[in-house]
Amino acid sequence: MNIKWQDLHHSELNAAQLYQILALRNAVFIVEQNCPYQDIDGQDLTGENRHLLAMLDNQLVGYARILAPGQANSVVKVGRVIVSGEARGLSLGSRLMEQAIDCCEHYWPQHTIFLSAQAHLQKFYGRFGFRAVSEIYLEDAIPHIDMTKPGRTEHS
Repeated sequence: MNIKWQDLHHSELNAAQLYQILALRNAVFIVEQNCPYQDIDGQDLTGENRHLLAMLDNQLVGYARILAPGQANSVVKVGRVIVSGEARGLSLGSRLMEQAIDCCEHYWPQHTIFLSAQAHLQKFYGRFGFRAVSEIYLEDAIPHIDMTKPGRTEHS
C-alpha cells in the first residue's frame, strides 16, 4: 500500500483537500458514530494549525488535525484522528499517529502533546507514550479521556 503523506499548514490546503477532509470527518464522526455535533469549529483555518493527510490513489484514507499551542507554555493538540472505513485493518492508524507525533515534535518540540481520546482507544494511544490525565468523561455522549505525551527535551 503506497500511502502519500501530506503535512500541510492550513493555508496550503486547496478546496478539494478541505472538502475531502470535511467529508471524511462527517462520514465517520457524525454519520457512522451516530453523533450529531458541530465538527466545523472555526479551528481548521486559523493560526499555525496543520493537517495531516494520508492519500491513497488521490483518495483521503487517513487524517489528523494538529492545533498549534497558543502560548509558550501551552500544549499542542492532536485531534480529529481518523481512518476511513475502507482503510481500516491496514495499521494505518498507527502510521497516522507516528506522523502526528513527528509533526508535533518537528514544529513544537518542547510542548506537551495533548489529545482527547475516545476511552476505548486509551491502550492504542498508550503505545505511543500517551498517559491518561483525566477520568473518563462524556463528550457528545461518547466516553473520552484526556491524554498527554511529554514534549522532547534536550536530553531525549
